[in-house]
Amino acid sequence: MKIVIFGLSITSSWGNGHATTFRALCQALHARGHQIVFFEKNVEWYASNRDLPEPPFCTVRLYESWNDVLSAVRAELREADVAMLGSYFPDGIAAAEEIFDSPVRAKTYYDIDTPITVAALREHAGTEYLKQEQIPGFDIYFSFTGGPMLRELEARFGARHAYPLYCSFDPEEYRRFGTNQRFACDLSYMGTYAPDRQPKIAELLCKPASLLLRRKFIVAGPQYPKDVVWPANVKRIFHLNPRWHARFYSSSRFTLNVTRRDMVLAGYSPSVRLFEAAACGTAILSDNWPGLDSFFEPGREILLPVDHRDVLHFLTDLGEEEIQRIGSAAQERVLAEHTSQRRAQQFEDQVQKVLSLHRAPAIASS
Repeated sequence: MKIVIFGLSITSSWGNGHATTFRALCQALHARGHQIVFFEKNVEWYASNRDLPEPPFCTVRLYESWNDVLSAVRAELREADVAMLGSYFPDGIAAAEEIFDSPVRAKTYYDIDTPITVAALREHAGTEYLKQEQIPGFDIYFSFTGGPMLRELEARFGARHAYPLYCSFDPEEYRRFGTNQRFACDLSYMGTYAPDRQPKIAELLCKPASLLLRRKFIVAGPQYPKDVVWPANVKRIFHLNPRWHARFYSSSRFTLNVTRRDMVLAGYSPSVRLFEAAACGTAILSDNWPGLDSFFEPGREILLPVDHRDVLHFLTDLGEEEIQRIGSAAQERVLAEHTSQRRAQQFEDQVQKVLSLHRAPAIASS
């Protein structure tokens, strides 16, 4: 199939989780024989932090102005079998109308920010990247979030078919590596700064660090304010290129997962970092949220500290064999359920259902 995607970014992972999500999915789809064209707006903050400017698995069409690229958009859509519009695409509302007006047989939406989108739909009947009245125009509403929110998208906002398409990882890239001394630590955290996450990072990482001064901690990610005070034994990495992510996780005894407030309230919203860390066999400490136990078994595949005292217990009392056992159990789980190949198959299965409806012969009425 030829698949045309309109997404926030695939060339830069700086400050967003969209790029790694799109990369994993597109690479797996390409390996399965599909042709992919990806439209991305050339914005300053991604242009200056472009860590994959020319993905080998898709054709990227960077553009400055929607009007300037419109003829190319229409030409690609005329030849496409599938169109996918991603959340937070800067020209999303206009792109949706072009998809609807095109002959594309399978018109899909991929919401990588479903709780944020739904919150805006409830309050404002839309966002800057999607109007409520556009939702029924898509054959499939793929969602980063599963659970009850899928039914709300269908019953309240008119989605024809809402289906969970969680993030994923490439098992060839995300696997266990030997310890890299640059990243060696007792507890790591990777993520862009968010005000609603920072109190949990302070409780679950900074406070334990201040009490275990001989232990090593690392926080990797951009946009943290200069006034954030880190304990002396917390190393900061401003931005880590994705090619180092697996080595980063592999060098941590534990890694911390902290979830945005909207995702916690919605539940069933695993981050890509959660699966990537598990793929490396790293033991994960995570905040808790509805649906987490449908992805990992608490106590066996993941640990759920309530406060810094639990973190101190895990860091100081658990033996290395137990830590490795937890990491290996999580790794086994994600290799079975959350690889990019598995996600590409799920995408294909849903799209084929739509395409089969187009091919089905009409049934004459009696």
